[in-house]
Amino acid sequence: MSRTTLPIFMITALLVGEDFAEAQQKTANYDESKIPRYTLPELLKTQVGKTISTAEAWANTRRPELLALFEQHVFGKTPTAATWGKVDFKVTQVKNDALNGKATRKFIHISLPEHPTWQGMEVMLYIPNGLSQPAPCFVGPSFGGNHAVSTEKDVPLSTRWMRASKEKGVVDSRATEDSRANEASRWPLEMIIAQGCAVATYYYGDIEPDHTDGWKEGLRAVLSKDGAAAEWKDGQWGAIGAWAWGLSRIADYLETDADVNAKHLAVIGHSRLGKTSLWAGAQDQRFGVVISNNSGEGGAAIMRRNIGETTAIITKAFPHWFTKTYTSYSNNDAACPIDHHMLIALAAPRAIYIASAVEDTWADPKGEFLSGLHAEPAYTLFGKKGYGISEQPAIDSPVGDSIAYHVRTGKHDVTSYDWEQYLKFAKKHLK
Repeated sequence: MSRTTLPIFMITALLVGEDFAEAQQKTANYDESKIPRYTLPELLKTQVGKTISTAEAWANTRRPELLALFEQHVFGKTPTAATWGKVDFKVTQVKNDALNGKATRKFIHISLPEHPTWQGMEVMLYIPNGLSQPAPCFVGPSFGGNHAVSTEKDVPLSTRWMRASKEKGVVDSRATEDSRANEASRWPLEMIIAQGCAVATYYYGDIEPDHTDGWKEGLRAVLSKDGAAAEWKDGQWGAIGAWAWGLSRIADYLETDADVNAKHLAVIGHSRLGKTSLWAGAQDQRFGVVISNNSGEGGAAIMRRNIGETTAIITKAFPHWFTKTYTSYSNNDAACPIDHHMLIALAAPRAIYIASAVEDTWADPKGEFLSGLHAEPAYTLFGKKGYGISEQPAIDSPVGDSIAYHVRTGKHDVTSYDWEQYLKFAKKHLK
């Protein structure tokens, strides 16, 4: 039997991960009129029906409750420090004249001495030269590795597993010389350095390879008492949780580096790593600014809208990103006790920026806007302002205060326009 004559359920079974998601994009709903009616769970009402009316009640009651609900139903619970033990930081290289003398570049190896089978994380940190005080710092994961972020040719190639891509120079799931700087447009290092900000990044595959069985080769298996033979259960953390853990370990290191102001940190991520930055920012309040770039379903977008990528699609294509429980809300969004305006609200009262792209309909730009809008009541408790408008703004017209938003011209990507807004936002709120 040829593939074209296979029953539809068998064809679907053959399509997994990126292939499945790409196939679904062609048939997904993009018509606002076809979105079913939905009711968002109430942000300021507890599970037992108590109304939250003060900042203190939010901080002490509702925020911990929502955090636990996201752990249980979406991302899984991150293990406590007792599970991983001591964290070791080793500065392996310092280059004082990086980026043509504009920055100092450091490489830091982060490892867990009590878990030597984990290879650790390779962190790349750029710090502006000539500053009179420690620099604020953007912290974020990369898709392609440190060598893909930087244009400097002496950055070591990552040796970890990567998704094969001829376009990105990844051959046999490993980076090659052709992989260099393929992500540099998403990380305009010289622009960021020129604004007096540092940048710390790591390859997300250092924590866990991004495929269904990647957890067996990554940190989650290492920290499990049963290793790769463990049964992945409801409520246990998924890959997004593990990648977010890596961002918090970078924050741990930055607290030891006198060249960085660890009280002025912004966490940033794009796409699936935008989901990661949101979850890292929700859990770790050391990140004073949280930035979601095109994070879509499972990130900033309202899950109940069922437009573009849906819960059913994302949990079919990428089940490893979430806790197993999240799959139970496939075509059953109304049963979920949370929605993603609550994820945005978990950053309160810290500043948060949500960004969309007008051609990125798969990520539901309007749904991303609405999450920020519906998170505003939590910010109001702290006397903080949100968008200042109730309708999605015009293209390339940023809005907002402590919650900010823009939808820019273009596709699913991170651009210099995005970074211009993030740098202004960070300078305003990291004080």
